[in-house]
Amino acid sequence: MSSSAIATQNSVTTQNSIATPQISSAWLPAAADLAGRIGLAVIFALAAINKIQYFDANAAYMASGGVPAALLPLVIAFELFGALFVAAGLLTRTTAFALAGFSLVTAAMFHNNLADQIQFLMFFKNVAIAGGFLVVAAHGAGRFSIDSWRATKARR
Repeated sequence: MSSSAIATQNSVTTQNSIATPQISSAWLPAAADLAGRIGLAVIFALAAINKIQYFDANAAYMASGGVPAALLPLVIAFELFGALFVAAGLLTRTTAFALAGFSLVTAAMFHNNLADQIQFLMFFKNVAIAGGFLVVAAHGAGRFSIDSWRATKARR
């Protein structure tokens, strides 16, 4: 058997006659967890910045959905700190669960006109984001996180 065939054989497992590549590096899942958390967090950080830049327009939009405009500073803080916590991996499960709920509530309140194609897409974008946050809430932040660092420190 050639050396390339042996290398291929060692890097692939056969399960039910389907070849699946093996992830031999421990850092890859941790890096994927970090990249996924950052990807989810970025949309909330950008939304918070948008709400600050266009404060009056966002306050009016919230009021049109029945949410008091006076709550806008709290929404901004929630989005911004939630994004920072998830990206850093701090209190990740709780924060991800809260952001999932927030995504579903905002979908129902502000993107409920499913006959409008844009609102239809925005609604399901929020549902998809909530799904991503629920995965993070279920599995935790991963190795590259403050939560992991704190857990390792507590075990010592």
